[in-house]
Amino acid sequence: MNQLTEKSISCPYCGESIEVLIDVADIDEQYIEDCQVCCKPISFVVFEDNDELNVNVYSEDEAF
Repeated sequence: MNQLTEKSISCPYCGESIEVLIDVADIDEQYIEDCQVCCKPISFVVFEDNDELNVNVYSEDEAF
């Protein structure tokens, strides 16, 4: 069974703070999920840093 971790992110479009569930199986993965507030597509990049699960978010037109 995969472990889910709740993270708070800020939407790169509307700026709203939203809670998202991140699957630890997604480490070193990139995926797109729509904002729960403005419905625009957010690019998620999941990584591990010092044994802690982290996520960076970007808009469609941002380079990463």
